[in-house]
Amino acid sequence: MDTGKYAGFEVEISDPGVATVTFNRPERLNAFTRSIKRDFIEMLAQAQMDERVRVLLFTGTGKGFVAGDDISNTTYGADTMKPSKVPPLLYGNESPQLRSYDSLRTTSQMVARSIRHLSKLSVCAINGFAIQTGLSIALASDFRIAARGAKLGSATLRFGYLPDEGGHWLLVQHLGVARAMDFLMRKRIVDADEALRMGLVNEVVEPQDLAARAMEFAQELANGPQVAMRLLKKAVYNAAEQTLEQAGEDIAGKTAIADHHPDAHEGKKAFKEKRPPRFNQPPNPDGHA
Repeated sequence: MDTGKYAGFEVEISDPGVATVTFNRPERLNAFTRSIKRDFIEMLAQAQMDERVRVLLFTGTGKGFVAGDDISNTTYGADTMKPSKVPPLLYGNESPQLRSYDSLRTTSQMVARSIRHLSKLSVCAINGFAIQTGLSIALASDFRIAARGAKLGSATLRFGYLPDEGGHWLLVQHLGVARAMDFLMRKRIVDADEALRMGLVNEVVEPQDLAARAMEFAQELANGPQVAMRLLKKAVYNAAEQTLEQAGEDIAGKTAIADHHPDAHEGKKAFKEKRPPRFNQPPNPDGHA
């Protein structure tokens, strides 16, 4: 994948395969535009296909993680931000209703869906305001570590808008229908400690410890058996919408792959030898582990 600068964020890869995505518009609390969304979606596609990348780590600069969409940007739909990895969108003369519908389905909603589509694990280091799109990025990710003092919310109704990027679905997944209804209709924005009590984040740390703790967590995941972990990730998300019978069938097929992978042989060997396993080793030239 391309490292360096994109529209609204930058990417670097560090050992053992952690791709850190840093949102870098602190003057706008890292609020997203369509240009940023399209670059973000393209970056995720690259990360999925790049074997150097095992885990993605998302974080922000300044006081914001991602504070929603930049509705103050008068060129929001113009896709003019630089540097960008994708060409500008061409807008026709269709009705504003159709334009909104098409834009949501092809751009805004694809942000969270692209994160969930990853087989690789993702971690959010929530340094500040995670609102609307920012909240959805966090909830679509697999793990969330928040700095004490960070704020999380949807709050679209404060502007008369809907959580049209998919935030309502993600909140139902995390909170259930009743608590998601309360969260959305009352336009709640909660601090990190309350988010932890609600189950919206996994950990809360002091702001000065966030970067180091998030990287430590990401490296722990990156050192794990990647094939088995990616299969298990999909199985867990599938299980949330399956019957017990369907979930059993799903994980049986995945187990038929994982049990015969070199990582499983290494795990068993390391257990017998009473040593830490060395997962993710490249195959020998003859194709065998």
